[in-house]
Amino acid sequence: MKNLKMFLICTILLSNNFWGQDKNFDELVQIGIKQIYNLQFMEAGKTFAEVRNLYPNDPAGKFFEAMILWWRIMLDFDEERLDNLFIKKLNEVIEDCDKILDKEPDNVNAMFLKGGSLGFRGRLATVRESWIDAAYDGKDALPLVYKAYELDPQNVDVQFGLGIYNYYAAVIPEKYEFVKPLMLMFPSGNKNKGLTQLKNAATNGKFTKAEAKYFLMTLYYGFEEDYESAMKYAKQLKNEFPDNPTFEKYYGRILIKQSKFTEAKNGFSAIMNKCEKGFVGYNKRVKREAYFYLGVSNFHEAKYDVAKFGFRDCLQLSKELDGSDVSGYQINSLLYLGMIYDKLGMRDAAVQKYKEVLKYKNYGRSHSLAESYLKDSYR
Repeated sequence: MKNLKMFLICTILLSNNFWGQDKNFDELVQIGIKQIYNLQFMEAGKTFAEVRNLYPNDPAGKFFEAMILWWRIMLDFDEERLDNLFIKKLNEVIEDCDKILDKEPDNVNAMFLKGGSLGFRGRLATVRESWIDAAYDGKDALPLVYKAYELDPQNVDVQFGLGIYNYYAAVIPEKYEFVKPLMLMFPSGNKNKGLTQLKNAATNGKFTKAEAKYFLMTLYYGFEEDYESAMKYAKQLKNEFPDNPTFEKYYGRILIKQSKFTEAKNGFSAIMNKCEKGFVGYNKRVKREAYFYLGVSNFHEAKYDVAKFGFRDCLQLSKELDGSDVSGYQINSLLYLGMIYDKLGMRDAAVQKYKEVLKYKNYGRSHSLAESYLKDSYR
């Protein structure tokens, strides 16, 4: 389901591509974008209020105010209290852009801000599993980016939107058969072309460098399983935005995939420290993930007694956060605890944990592994 969400997100996303009116405008927007990625929401709000004040006829300031809301939503997708305000703000941008396009049909700035607003509205729809709404927003947004590309094919930020579409429209239907009927309303993609366009935006984009790096990091991690390439972009994002938990978590996850457990432990320990200090965005869900991967790291270093506490803390926090929908963190923590108890010669405790795993939904290989370890203890 998460991969389907990512597909729909990426096929409709046109992001924050537009052309500044003058140097001051560009500098203000660049400052505001960095503030958003650094989760400095109050500062970003002041910056884009200044943009709106200085350039009242440009919808960009209002668009980026919506992006502040988007990042606040991203920090905890289970919290829906900002949804209506976010959609209201995007709808206002769309209306403003329509007024501009009625007078100036070839206004590229208005095209992209409208397309970006439709795209982000669609992104939220995928998170809330409103698939039809997401698809229609994508269908309305995509022609805007194609037209803008025709008007200015050399603009690197334009290529960012096309790169996202080209990559995911090519990859997802091949991986998920049930998506193919939905793709009938969209043009076909081109994976290699999409990668080239995204890399160009990550290197040369004016306003899309960070977002392009983010997408390259996630696609190399989740789809290509090329962890070296994913790490390249994770390091860049982490260095540029050191207190953004989204980037910091990916950095740690990639280290786990690379079996660099000591480095991963250092990374997740740093995340845990920020959680304890109350850094913006470092909430209970981030803390739970840090507990889990600290447990994984210690487990693979054969530090079973220490690993046990990480999984116990993850399990406790998962029970608080999950409600009736048991998460993979809870299921995998139980499985790991069973494996640890087997390693420590505590067979009865291990059996109890494996049986608990089987009470819940099958997550990945959780049932087959638990059944296997019930028959023959984990070695």
